[in-house]
Amino acid sequence: MQPTVGTKIAVIDHGTGNLTSLTRALSKIGATPVRCSSPGDAEGCAAVMLPGVGSFPNGMAALSATGFAQFIQSQAHAGIPLLGVCLGMQMLFESSSEQRSTEGLGLLGGRVRPLAAGVQRLPHIGWSPVTWSIASALTAGLDAEADMYHVHSFVAEPAAEEDVLGTASHGEVFCSAVERGNIYGVQFHPEKSSEAGLRLLANFAEMASVANMKVPA
Repeated sequence: MQPTVGTKIAVIDHGTGNLTSLTRALSKIGATPVRCSSPGDAEGCAAVMLPGVGSFPNGMAALSATGFAQFIQSQAHAGIPLLGVCLGMQMLFESSSEQRSTEGLGLLGGRVRPLAAGVQRLPHIGWSPVTWSIASALTAGLDAEADMYHVHSFVAEPAAEEDVLGTASHGEVFCSAVERGNIYGVQFHPEKSSEAGLRLLANFAEMASVANMKVPA
């Protein structure tokens, strides 16, 4: 897949991460990243990306304070393609136990909990193969198992097994990617995952351009 050149993708900037690598990766695959510090900045975008690093409570507080929480929920319910990355994926779920019990966006059923790493070090930092559980347009053209770069200490635990798009392992097998309709999430960083990560981003941009063409003028 190759994205339509210039497909505008809103990259939510809620102040909890450096977005430079992600926006550069989107530009590299032919999309047009729009760094959004308020919901109004996303006007005319064909898709939404929710990145994030740090703690779940801080991330959700930032989304609420900037008005992005309601915006992301409304975009998802309207069928706009949405991709959460790292903490952004975790915030798609109902709640997290990190630091304290905190409500998430509630777009996916399930919770976020500590990674049971056993004797493995935390945080989990580095390359781990992700095995795809189901066929998906997001992973088109990727091998059945693709190395992706992870940085995390918590994992999402979907309530519905069919929402699991891919799994990886670090002390335990954990959910590393999710999909439900137009809502996607990856625990890894595609912008730091070499050609496989760029392919995944290109697939997302292509889905965004197709979805945008279906919207009535």
